[in-house]
Amino acid sequence: MKNSKLISKKEPERNLLISLKERAGRSSTGSISVRHKGGGVKKLYRIVDFGQEKINVPGKILAIEYDPNRTSFLALVDYQSGEKRYIIAPAGSKEGDQILCADSAELKTGNRTKLKTIPVGTEIFNIELVPQMGGKLVRGAGTAAKVVAQEGNFTHLELPSGEIRKIPNECFATIGVVSNTEHTYEILGKAGSNRLKGVRPRVRGTAMIPPDHPHGGGQGKTSTGFPFPKTPWGKPARGVRTRKNRWTDKLIIKRRQKKNK
Repeated sequence: MKNSKLISKKEPERNLLISLKERAGRSSTGSISVRHKGGGVKKLYRIVDFGQEKINVPGKILAIEYDPNRTSFLALVDYQSGEKRYIIAPAGSKEGDQILCADSAELKTGNRTKLKTIPVGTEIFNIELVPQMGGKLVRGAGTAAKVVAQEGNFTHLELPSGEIRKIPNECFATIGVVSNTEHTYEILGKAGSNRLKGVRPRVRGTAMIPPDHPHGGGQGKTSTGFPFPKTPWGKPARGVRTRKNRWTDKLIIKRRQKKNK
């Protein structure tokens, strides 16, 4: 694994581990709601403090740990109150670093503070959408958002997708970039690596027969035969808007740009 030198050899904190039942992409009724999921190695879930609720309590990073449930690394923080918690590790953090979550904390990597105190041009991650709701945005490995403006009660952020949106400036965010920045360059090497992650094989719709997929039938590498691609259930796919959580649409200043295919 890349970046293995950054990961501590310490065992995971037992008090912060829970067991979650693997559902293999199935709903509460047992029917498959998400395809291509199943199998994989057993793993325990690490309880992560996305909101870093220990306000004004200094903490020390005891270890940088691998998390099988996410692309980024985790940092085990020991607070002065005697409590230990997992947080998303910032890039460049190491054992012994001191961090602080406060309304107006020092602008250094790993510290967490309110958006209204962060200057323009600063890179941040683990951003709240609503105050005291916990970090929701920018949590994937190697990602970061950039503060582009401060306006009234809102802070303008440029997200990794290129979207620019307004966030209430009372929300908290962490200074820096999410750890494991080389994740995007990792090569699985073989299909078995994906199976260990619980990802089952995918089959092209054009390789199926008509009863199994709208694209099925024909000889050889036949095209789909439709002006646009469809899902196995006949609904339009690729490029179709699927966003349903529209209560924050009014806060979007600039939409993300479509990728060139």
